[in-house]
Amino acid sequence: MTVRRVYVQKRPGLRHEAEALKAELRDFLGLQGITDVQMINRYDVQGLDEAAFEQAVRHVLSEPQTDEWFFEQPPMDAAHSFALEYLPGQFDQRADSAAQCIQLLTMGERPLVRTAKLYLLSGDITQQDTQAALRYVLNPVESRVADLALPASLDIRAGQPEQPPVLMGFRRMDAQAIEALRREHELAMEEDDIRFCMAHFDSIGRDPVLTEMKVIDTYWSDHCRHTTFLTELTDVRIDHPAAQAAWQEYKQVHDAVRPGRPHTLMDVATQAASAMHKAGKLPQLVDSEENNACTIRVTADTAEGPQDWLLLFKNETHNHPTEIEPFGGAATCIGGAIRDPLSARAYVYAAMRVTGAADPTVPIGDTIPGKLPQRQIVTGAAQGYASYGNQIGLATGLVKEIYHPGYAAKRMEIGAVLGAAQEKHVRRERPAPGDVVLLVGGRTGRDGIGGATGSSRAHTVDSVTDCAAQVQKGNAPEERKLQRLFLNPEVSRLIKRCNDFGAGGVSVAIGELTPGLEIDLDRVPLKYIGLNGTEIAISESQERMAVVVAAQDADRFIALAGEENLEATVVARVTDDETLTMRWQGSTIVSLSRAFLDTNGAPKQMQAAIRPGKPLPPARVNSFREGLLALAGDLNGCSGRGLSERFDATIGAASLLMPFGGARQLTPPMAMAHLLPVPGGTETCSFMSYGFDPVVSQHDPYRGGYLAVVEALAALAATGVDTRGAYLTHQEYFPKPGQDPARWGLPLAALLGAFRAQMALGVAAIGGKDSMSGSFNDLDVPPTLVSFAVAAGKAGDVISPELKQAGHTLVWLRPRVDEDGLPVPESLLQVFDTACGMMRRGKVAAAATPRFGGVAHALAQMALGNHIGVRVEGNIPLTELFGSADGSLILALTEPMDVGIRLGETLAEPVLRHGDDALSIDDYLRPYEARLEPVFPSRIPGQAGPAPVISSPHKPIKGVKLAKPRVLIPAFPGTNCEIDTARAFERAGAVPEIIILRNLRPEMVQESVLRAAKAMRNSQIVLIPGGFSGGDEPDGSGKFITSFLRAEPMREALDDLLQQRLGLLGGICNGFQALIKLGLVPHGRIARADAASPTLSHNLIGRHQSRLVRVRVASTLSPWFSRRRVGDVQLLPISHGEGRLICDEAQLARLAENGQIAAQYADEQGLPSMDIAHNPNGSAWAVEALTSPDGRVMGRMGHAERALPGLYRNVPGLDLDPMFLSAVDYYS
Repeated sequence: MTVRRVYVQKRPGLRHEAEALKAELRDFLGLQGITDVQMINRYDVQGLDEAAFEQAVRHVLSEPQTDEWFFEQPPMDAAHSFALEYLPGQFDQRADSAAQCIQLLTMGERPLVRTAKLYLLSGDITQQDTQAALRYVLNPVESRVADLALPASLDIRAGQPEQPPVLMGFRRMDAQAIEALRREHELAMEEDDIRFCMAHFDSIGRDPVLTEMKVIDTYWSDHCRHTTFLTELTDVRIDHPAAQAAWQEYKQVHDAVRPGRPHTLMDVATQAASAMHKAGKLPQLVDSEENNACTIRVTADTAEGPQDWLLLFKNETHNHPTEIEPFGGAATCIGGAIRDPLSARAYVYAAMRVTGAADPTVPIGDTIPGKLPQRQIVTGAAQGYASYGNQIGLATGLVKEIYHPGYAAKRMEIGAVLGAAQEKHVRRERPAPGDVVLLVGGRTGRDGIGGATGSSRAHTVDSVTDCAAQVQKGNAPEERKLQRLFLNPEVSRLIKRCNDFGAGGVSVAIGELTPGLEIDLDRVPLKYIGLNGTEIAISESQERMAVVVAAQDADRFIALAGEENLEATVVARVTDDETLTMRWQGSTIVSLSRAFLDTNGAPKQMQAAIRPGKPLPPARVNSFREGLLALAGDLNGCSGRGLSERFDATIGAASLLMPFGGARQLTPPMAMAHLLPVPGGTETCSFMSYGFDPVVSQHDPYRGGYLAVVEALAALAATGVDTRGAYLTHQEYFPKPGQDPARWGLPLAALLGAFRAQMALGVAAIGGKDSMSGSFNDLDVPPTLVSFAVAAGKAGDVISPELKQAGHTLVWLRPRVDEDGLPVPESLLQVFDTACGMMRRGKVAAAATPRFGGVAHALAQMALGNHIGVRVEGNIPLTELFGSADGSLILALTEPMDVGIRLGETLAEPVLRHGDDALSIDDYLRPYEARLEPVFPSRIPGQAGPAPVISSPHKPIKGVKLAKPRVLIPAFPGTNCEIDTARAFERAGAVPEIIILRNLRPEMVQESVLRAAKAMRNSQIVLIPGGFSGGDEPDGSGKFITSFLRAEPMREALDDLLQQRLGLLGGICNGFQALIKLGLVPHGRIARADAASPTLSHNLIGRHQSRLVRVRVASTLSPWFSRRRVGDVQLLPISHGEGRLICDEAQLARLAENGQIAAQYADEQGLPSMDIAHNPNGSAWAVEALTSPDGRVMGRMGHAERALPGLYRNVPGLDLDPMFLSAVDYYS
């Protein structure tokens, strides 16, 4: 079939991505001769006739308002240009979304689409400069230089894959042959493991198939089986008194709880939890053979009375993948973290991101050979994690990047998530012979092959080019469908056991479900032809689940999955022979006994030596002012707002704390807090915090592990939590230990510190994740044990750190310390209990625990949010204010009390004062916000000033009277606000219906269109919710929705709704983007767009923005605003990357005159503003909401469905947005 090609480029003035790249090439790469950069998207499409292709170009591949397109390739020469494309087999969301959108537009077969990007450089540059730019932009792990010629076909041509070979002579290999086998087949297992396999296969009288060795290698990898953590420690030498005492305590507990088991790092990590559980001290812990995520039982208050709910939490790392391919590695880090509790049938609703990096501001010339520049890693990883988490609909409540030179060895990328499920909906049964295993979700490709074994290796200069296949590409819309599927109680109750597809693919995800399995690899759905049996067995393609159901339930499960637009296929059956069998193309290519697989390889033994810790140097500060300014300009002390704001913090309408608090949204919280996702609402909430200091850990890993637990608990205590109900999960990340006892001593020391803290404080780590490959040649990451603390509580108990008003007394609750300088456990618990009691009695207005920079820095950050000043008592030494203050709490009291150490008081004057030494908050803010601004910008130079004040009062119009209007809420692939929106309409008294677009096959598309059109004709209101339909691709938001609504049945139903029945149509965020691109706003009908038509484009700052903004009502023309008055100011959550209204002045003036500008972004005084601090996207005339001429069609960027009383408690001024009530009023 004919391949057709088009080139698409942003119009002048809208080429923000190209301008950003130009700035990076000039300023970061030093290519000052570059004067212009052009970036042009290239689309190759197969399967369309000329008319359909031209329609696709106009409506899908480009937008008249923002893009130029052309069919001839622009002039390109090697000296000034190049083109890049994804590697074959990598998931390309732009191409995938384009194909789906075109299918909706044509209502036919889905075409094949392939994309590339052209880079054209201008200026006084050489070919060497162009090559330097190419090396900077190209990451060989995911991309390659693209051919400029038009291909004859986009079909993937693959010959018949061959049967995997039998490794003849395997059982008789010598050492040289073993090493040759390891290298040829890239096996991660060591020689002793291969000899162990040789003995096994010798015992059964045959040589293995290559697939079997690949499966074993994956199964026994450190990533899947924690090989390092399970190595027996036979000789432990400790030259550290505190660690020695902890080792003796551990052995005593071990002998009482697990006598006879070997001493391993895993045993030390889990011993405290085992001991406390055996003693009955972990009453909330839920035991299960299905070990998907840490699980505790909580009682949730609901409208129907108390209910038993499961609260699940999990931390995940993708250090190796993120190091070599930052976007994909970080995206699949959070994707993998989500899938663990999701596979336990929990709805995953919140996330925390804790990462480690080297200095991202260093010049590119200082990049270590064989490495990507740190700036590329940190920005690419932030984009990847945010893209995936935002698309799937995960509220990221806390983002912290920790900077330390050691993370130049390998980045640390941690995602920690929370999920919940009503306990009665979760069925957990041991699979029985005859049960079947279904693969549900995404298809299998070559992406991710070798990821489990690759992440277990040390990193070398060859890793970037050698590991291309090991990094998966995430498909967040697919995982969102899985979230929604498992939210269905009927689905959940069909599942006996479930496992997510992470490391190891089919071999591990299905192989772990039960001892006896027969897997038919021919039934595994593939992304493309040509995969051989080995590739199918170990591919780590994402967004897949393996579920066990009774054979008679399989058809019903497949049908329910289909309703969510998901494929589900029976791929295996449970047997009673305790053998893992895989068949492919008529042959058995894997037959491994469970007993052999579960050995995890050759028994491993190692020695460990713990060396004395090194004392931390004392804080040396000459003055209060100088000390604060130094902290403000330190990478670990400066603002992280430019990084954090790209993560959606409000999705789910359940966030109790914003990532930055106070009226100015500048004070970071100590922990994150979210309401449980209980239908009908609840006041029961979850809390999560973290603790870790790399400098402390590098000096003394034992101390680092101990204080990580203390810090995590102190952060919970500062947030209003009774820490006696807390549970922990740990992330261990250490240098590759090799054969060096001292290197084995690093994790052992940290785990002993954490063990001692757990036993002394009565809390337990009930889960965790280890990564033991933090090395690059001779570089090592700092010894890292991050402690995450989780607890359940009540929303009313939440305390935040920003100072609330002047005149509050500041006190310091500080525990006693022992001879090692560690908090005395009894004293620490007393501090926590005292603070908790005072908080419950309403005596505490704000609280914080000192972290980096001590008390002084904590006070400064507490002051930022509301610009409340601080006077610190002059008799408190600087060494006390700037030194470590582990486990202590700073409290701002509502009334004076005789408790703790008096620190001082809060002031109306925005100044930080210690005796006669003072620093204004504004002077502190300058270096605080400037340090990371070149890497993670939060400001736009020149974007400031007022916008026109629009005031257009109108008497609201009315529709026909109805008791309960029906509301249609369409959900597209990538929509993530449909549930929040439905609940908002339910609260307002309407009857919402969510219709899911199904497009797996052409007939499904037709059926979905007809079903949605019928639902629209039966509804009085249609609301298109927010999200990222099609991942906001291809290169623009809302195209999936516009393609759907252009279908003739939908156009006719829209005309019936708006013109005949005078109904209401609304769009929020992604919905607004679709409405304006169709012309429904501002025209009230679908209209052909041209270059002058209003549209929404990328935020001026060039990234996603998530925060609370003030919105001023400018017009009450629309029924959607009937409960408002002109001039009302509402605090609203926003979360978008494309919210900037582009419209010429003449049209804006007409819209304002007609009353169609419904709302504007406003400053603290309630006046429309162009300043990015208030107008987050640079929208013309500060427009936030637009309507049709009669107001019945409305689009807005603010998420009114997330504006609920009681949320975002650290930012004053939030109230219920009456938009949904207003829409229902239209029919009253």
